[in-house]
Amino acid sequence: MAIDELRETGTEGTIPGTGFTKAHQLFRESVRRFIDQEINPYMDQWEEAEMFPAHDLFKKAGDQGLLGLSYPEEYGGAGADYWYNMALAEELARVKGGAIPMALGVQTDMATPALNQYGSHKLKKKFLEPAIRGDAVCSIAVTEAGAGSDVASIRTKAERDGDEYVINGSKMFITNGVQADWICLLARTTPGTTFKGMSLIIVPTDTPGFCVSKKLKKLGNWASDTAELVFDNVRVPVANRIGEEGQGFIYQMQQFQNERLISSLGAAAGAEKILRMTIEYCRGRQTFGKPLIENQWIYFKLTELISEVEFLRQMCYHCGRIMDRGDDYTREASMAKLKAGRLVRQVADICLQFHGGMGYMEEYPMARYFRDSRLMSIGAGADEIMLGIIAKFEGIAPAR
Repeated sequence: MAIDELRETGTEGTIPGTGFTKAHQLFRESVRRFIDQEINPYMDQWEEAEMFPAHDLFKKAGDQGLLGLSYPEEYGGAGADYWYNMALAEELARVKGGAIPMALGVQTDMATPALNQYGSHKLKKKFLEPAIRGDAVCSIAVTEAGAGSDVASIRTKAERDGDEYVINGSKMFITNGVQADWICLLARTTPGTTFKGMSLIIVPTDTPGFCVSKKLKKLGNWASDTAELVFDNVRVPVANRIGEEGQGFIYQMQQFQNERLISSLGAAAGAEKILRMTIEYCRGRQTFGKPLIENQWIYFKLTELISEVEFLRQMCYHCGRIMDRGDDYTREASMAKLKAGRLVRQVADICLQFHGGMGYMEEYPMARYFRDSRLMSIGAGADEIMLGIIAKFEGIAPAR
């Protein structure tokens, strides 16, 4: 069902404390059907191949209207509120692994927000529109071998030569990097070593001088392709720059907030799924003459974790309400991201322990979750970066 059709159902029945309406709930049902039909039947195959057919799947997602929910209708988006993105993030936790939700999240909430907000009309027609349709796979390229969470230290350069930028450098750990049609690249457009002088530039991957130097093997999220990228005298038009020159760091920091919110909300939904699965396992597993769930330590610990997950979910909803007001939610998104990274590690470890040997087996969902969830404390800003951001907002970080 299209978003405009869903809107006709009205906004009555809003869930207290959230921005979700009846229309959002009907949208969730359509996402579940998409996952059941187009993703979950193939997850084991894609995991084993360490690759999924991004162009095929993204086209199907684009046809369902899933890739541009909050983007303007002028560029093929649904023009909907951001609660649709949040509903999508929660429902994608139903996927049997973290790889595909991550890959889709790059397309919807990581590589495209700055382009949508600051890109020229021509740039959006050329790159955002096909990404929303699912005709193009995109990626965000920020991290380098010597500059991960320390974004201000990136060294990839884009030097101006007339009406073109000449790009030289490399990027590391780039999700969708092997299959991407274009890259949203953060590069240094003026000399220096601070956050000033960086720009976001769209780089088509068929440009001479661009190459995927290596497809990387990872601990988890196997089905999602992750790459090391090299830029060797890559020439792109200056018109491919998003917004103003030298503002790329600012744009990227704003873009990170979408990423952190969506990933945190997805983490909460995924953790709840694993906890519910563990509860059912402990109900059916007999030890010493009784179900595991009757062990007080076990049901107390599961109850505690369910409570922690609910706190995280409500923090994410709080971010959504702040967004609705048009206010900055960097502080709250950083808190959610920090909590999500630490909580999923705890959920993964404890739930695997409660599953015993079965949880250690590859054919059981627990092992995949244990591997996939570990990235949450690293990607989109490590826990330590979140702590630094929160400390600055609280006025307790030392002056520099």
